[in-house]
Amino acid sequence: MFTGIISDVGRVRAVTPGGDTGFAIASAYDTRAIAIGASIACAGVCLTVTETGEGWFAVQASAETLRRTTLAAWRAGTPVNLERALRLGDELGGHILTGHVDAVAVIVGRRPEGDSVRLTVEVPAEFERAIAPKGAVALDGVSLTVNEVDGRRFGVNIIPHTQAKTTFGAAAVGDRVNLEIDVLARYVARLLGKDIA
Repeated sequence: MFTGIISDVGRVRAVTPGGDTGFAIASAYDTRAIAIGASIACAGVCLTVTETGEGWFAVQASAETLRRTTLAAWRAGTPVNLERALRLGDELGGHILTGHVDAVAVIVGRRPEGDSVRLTVEVPAEFERAIAPKGAVALDGVSLTVNEVDGRRFGVNIIPHTQAKTTFGAAAVGDRVNLEIDVLARYVARLLGKDIA
């Protein structure tokens, strides 16, 4: 479980193709304290740590993960929002996330709004009804509040702190981002017999 509060922006240092694709990620985390088998959300994707070294850790992504996320486009140097798994007693500052990405969304608008940046994001049609005004959504692992919804598009504000502490400071129109819908929306839809995707 995660909260969508990013605690480091790492950087891909190596990509190893194979049956599953391996990624080595440079991080400011104390990697000596990361257990093999630990879960880390990397751009919102829950991945299992398979190896660690001084200032880096390694994870693997299956073909299914590569199909459903932006990870297939990662190269050496790609910046990555990182969050360690929630521990009992930790502050829940964002909202409950599983790290199970639902789809890839696209940034279709960016404009200044006060000191913030307003992003407009477009989701695949099958996820349109899962996004609600003033609801929660995770983009590349960042917990955000939805400002407004217009069909498949919705807006979020990126405050200066979030711009400085995540990859969204450099977000641009055309960027693809990992989308995780609110887990509550998923279960409500299931209970109503209207599964999302």
